[in-house]
Amino acid sequence: MRANFRPALALCLGTGICAFAGHELHAQAKPPAYAVAELEVSDPEGFTKEFGPLAIKALTDAGGKQIVRGGKTVPIFGDAPKGRVTIWQFETLEKAQAAYSSPAFIEAKKVGDKYAKFRVYAVEGIPQ
Repeated sequence: MRANFRPALALCLGTGICAFAGHELHAQAKPPAYAVAELEVSDPEGFTKEFGPLAIKALTDAGGKQIVRGGKTVPIFGDAPKGRVTIWQFETLEKAQAAYSSPAFIEAKKVGDKYAKFRVYAVEGIPQ
């Protein structure tokens, strides 16, 4: 009976160590980030045709994933933003900042400035 106890103990200890190590590595991962853009669009057609494709390509190429694009906004407390709202998800806050300061997005924003006023900010999410 004693011979069966050692492998069982080793299996339990090994599983516990792996679970603990996995939890610690997961806890150290950086949280995702979300870039929120509030847009007051003055020319919807120009904005959609000229700026949209450039901005989407720049942010997607930088690792972003668009999760909200200008749907209906309903206030719950306080006032809702006056214009469109878009939200992009990025792997980290640093990657979100890099995406919006990339040469491709800076060029896209020059086009977008003809059609809208921008308020963009990023916020860290909860670690997954």
